[in-house]
Amino acid sequence: MKKIGNFFVGASCVLALALSTGAFIKVYGAKAPVVAPGQPVDLTYAAEKALPAVVHIKFVQNSKTKTIEVQDDPFGGFFDFFGFGMPEGNGGGSRRQQIQTPKKQATGSGVIISSDGYIVTNNHVVEGADELTVTLNDNREFSARIVGTDKSTDLALIKVSANNLPTLPIGDSDRLKVGEWVIAVGNPYNLNNTVTAGIVSAKARGLGASNGIESFIQTDAAINQGNSGGALVNVQGELVGINAMLFSQTGSYSGYGFAIPTSIMSKVVDDIKKYGSVQRVMLGITGGDVLNYINAQKEEGKEVDLGTNEGVYVAEVSADGNAAELGLQKNDVITKIDGQRITKMSELMQALNSKRPGDKATITFLRNKKEMTKTAILKNAQGTTKPIAQADIDVLGGQFRPVTDALKKQLNISYGLEVMKVNSGSLREAGITRGFIIQKVNDATINSIDALQKVVKTASISKDPVLYIQGIYPTGKKAYFAVPLSE
Repeated sequence: MKKIGNFFVGASCVLALALSTGAFIKVYGAKAPVVAPGQPVDLTYAAEKALPAVVHIKFVQNSKTKTIEVQDDPFGGFFDFFGFGMPEGNGGGSRRQQIQTPKKQATGSGVIISSDGYIVTNNHVVEGADELTVTLNDNREFSARIVGTDKSTDLALIKVSANNLPTLPIGDSDRLKVGEWVIAVGNPYNLNNTVTAGIVSAKARGLGASNGIESFIQTDAAINQGNSGGALVNVQGELVGINAMLFSQTGSYSGYGFAIPTSIMSKVVDDIKKYGSVQRVMLGITGGDVLNYINAQKEEGKEVDLGTNEGVYVAEVSADGNAAELGLQKNDVITKIDGQRITKMSELMQALNSKRPGDKATITFLRNKKEMTKTAILKNAQGTTKPIAQADIDVLGGQFRPVTDALKKQLNISYGLEVMKVNSGSLREAGITRGFIIQKVNDATINSIDALQKVVKTASISKDPVLYIQGIYPTGKKAYFAVPLSE
């Protein structure tokens, strides 16, 4: 009881000091406050700057007909007996059945970064949308189009047709310090124009929540559902992060939120505007944080001395990647890139994400506790230094339509995309002719033009830019083609 009593006495003193000091603070909304160490922080300027530039995004995905794989009826026609009917099967213990998906609606947030209507948000806020409606702080509404997305960083760039929009200046997230005050601005639970405050509680946080690039700003400013894509803003009223996710056991805020730093966002936006897709280098290693590796070895009863407890442990080196060219080997520890200290994998990922193919990188690493430094010109996943433009379905040089019911019945198939016309392009070069029915591309089921478009875009920027097409001719003859997308 004595310890508890002392704690509350101390807390009361701190509270009294904060209130008495606050009584003498004069609020200035006209210019960015200068924060003196140890002084209370005024966040009104940051809120005034941020609110007009943060928008509400409404996502709509219309109802669609979808083909799914289901198991054949184990009761041998039980449902037929009662007159329900069964879709046509194709044997093998399973069949394809068409279902109608429900209409989906959701909401999120976004940040206006240019007065001519460019808005940054999360990829997961807009992915799969048929309609996007943007509502400004002054209640004006606009339809938005998707300019480009990047699933790896969970970022998207959208645009509305408008001018002279309020914007939020972009700050340098690398200059953020742990303990610095920030505000999160967005539309949680459809409560528009909401501001919460907190501090930066960690930087370059990797969560292992996806296979993408993770180097988050962690904050205790409350971030909830609907905040996704909103702004993380410093005291000077500058955008320093795009709010992306929360850490919770319940689905609502329970202490920490995470934002994508502007150091990553700015490059993603620039690349999407210039190339249509993000230009990314591939170091060509697998590995993780040194400390995690050491602890894992200890659990197995092994003692490891790498000469450091910080950095990125190299577990494997790809034979055709940048790491091999740099001379990296298994058991090396990366400690710096371009002289910048690297203590964990998320920091290395963030540093590499700022690079483009053709850029130089100087990597410092330890091998048998001896420090070495090497420089290389970085390459992309396709092993070149050329920009990779995301291909469109037009590169195929064809016209398509979903296969007709008559052809489905004739060929005993339940889906496909019929080639109606072949012009000059990848299809003609591969030998695909009019009438061919595309059923699978790179193991993805193709039952719509949208499905084909998605596969083409993904393949065009992958390490292996080739479409492996499977299908059938109207005669019933099955065929398989490899269609390169690169020059």
